[in-house]
Amino acid sequence: MLLAVREGEEAVLVERRSARVAVPVDYRVGGRLPLHMTAVGRVLLAHAPVELQERILAGQARGASADPVPQPAVLRRTLAEVRRSGVAIINRRNPAPVVSVAAPVRDSADRVVAALSVVVPPGGASPRMLEPAVRAAARAVSRGLGAPGAAVLAGDARG
Repeated sequence: MLLAVREGEEAVLVERRSARVAVPVDYRVGGRLPLHMTAVGRVLLAHAPVELQERILAGQARGASADPVPQPAVLRRTLAEVRRSGVAIINRRNPAPVVSVAAPVRDSADRVVAALSVVVPPGGASPRMLEPAVRAAARAVSRGLGAPGAAVLAGDARG
């Protein structure tokens, strides 16, 4: 499980919990992640100010990673889908193959203030099977922050 917040133009990992047999990932607490390349980052980017989204889409973000920004049209559609569905899914092949599913964490004003994700090996649980658990975990954290919609049922698309 990863929990990240947006700080400027990056996602900052604030918590990481792993099982002994978890997929090895290079993420560390306090580490910074590009918003466009990770599931938690895409959740945060999808709910970021439009000006920031446009800078990322144009490849103009300060401290941008070496990872190329996906084609702007593709990333725009991806961010719209994240807002619509309430989850971001990444199937990454490099540097190590993983599947990540993330959902937004909301505060008492219903703003997205963080993103929570699980990272599993490909061929493990399918992303669609993981979605309800990730949504429920994000909703539980949101409920702790006083989010007004956090008590809704697991099928809610807002997460």
